[in-house]
Amino acid sequence: MDSVKRYPSAVRDNVYEWTKDVKDVNILVGIPCYNNEDTIAHVVSTAAEGLRKYFPDKKSALFVSDGGSTDDTRERAYAAPVPEGFQRRVTIYRGMPGKGTSFRAVFEVAVHLKADCCIVVDSDLRSITPEWIKLLAEPVLDKHAGFVAPCYVRHKNDGTITNNIIYPLTRALYGLRIRQPIGGDFGFSGEMTALYTKEDVWATDVARFGIDIWMSTTAINTGLKIVQAQLGTKVHDAKDPAEHLGPMFRQVVSTLMYLMGKYETKWRNVKGSSPIDTIGEPKEISKIEPVSVNFNKLEIEFLEGFSHFEPLYKQIIEHESYEQLAKNVRKLKKTGKVAFPPDLWAKILYDFAFTYQTWSRNRKRLIDIMVPLYFGRTAAYCHEVAELDTEQAEEVVEYQANIFEDTKSYLIKKYEVWE
Repeated sequence: MDSVKRYPSAVRDNVYEWTKDVKDVNILVGIPCYNNEDTIAHVVSTAAEGLRKYFPDKKSALFVSDGGSTDDTRERAYAAPVPEGFQRRVTIYRGMPGKGTSFRAVFEVAVHLKADCCIVVDSDLRSITPEWIKLLAEPVLDKHAGFVAPCYVRHKNDGTITNNIIYPLTRALYGLRIRQPIGGDFGFSGEMTALYTKEDVWATDVARFGIDIWMSTTAINTGLKIVQAQLGTKVHDAKDPAEHLGPMFRQVVSTLMYLMGKYETKWRNVKGSSPIDTIGEPKEISKIEPVSVNFNKLEIEFLEGFSHFEPLYKQIIEHESYEQLAKNVRKLKKTGKVAFPPDLWAKILYDFAFTYQTWSRNRKRLIDIMVPLYFGRTAAYCHEVAELDTEQAEEVVEYQANIFEDTKSYLIKKYEVWE
């Protein structure tokens, strides 16, 4: 990471010249993208329509921050139909390749445009509607909130990192029930935008997929009010957790662990959790595209990873939990049935979270050895919800989140013993 070239800005001078021509805006919509030629035009047109329909009296602009796409993403972003006279800019950002650097460029442009509200939406969305823009911007413009998180319905196999790690752990640590802390579609105030630009994190995993959890956790710890917006069903380019989510896991979880260290004095005093205000009416659930799961690969990765990293697991995981984990691995080998209950998962995650803070060796390596365990828990979760509908699967997620809250005392005790 230290060898990554650092740039004072993710935005080139010609874009700053554009901001001088545009001058101040009330709302900026930022869209990070990379090789999204099939969806980017729909996202751009829909966002522009939302701005014109719901905020006709506000000055707005749209900024597409591209990671050097090798397809026609930029061309289609420029060609997408928008209202006449609408301000739009498409550019390649500068710095470490990743979603976070793309967002950095959006933040910097928002600051130069003195935007009262900044919205970011993913470039692979097929379910975005103009109303999303209204719901993400309105609480900020009305000064009802400083940060708006998304709340939507997803396929039960989509968002396994959120469901099994980020949501329950963030909720237990910080005491707020933000259902989609890494949802990707957010609204936030100019105050938050300025704060984000001042942080020196752009040579870390925050510059990649760690950006969403970093944004949400930073917002939580500013004390600004957070609300979530009912956006309906999320349809996007979802990934099979066995095939694609390893790198994302590493970047998101390493960022989450880093933030635990940064905000330790705050979360150690938090008990229980509270719901947050939710705006917008619950939408009728439209057809959710299924997300397939390669169970065989998940289970093989779990077994092989356990075999390879067993000495380290024995060192990091408390004895009772390690013995239960080893027993479940033997059962999987013998019967082909994976078992990884949420109470065991919560304790193991807390073991790793604590170890991360005290680990004097390569922390990236520590996160790497968590991946097989994540695959094991994901396989168990996906089996558990296989025959359940969306609402029933959500009850499984909520049950696990409650277990993380109830088990937080286990984490606190580890700190107390260490001190």
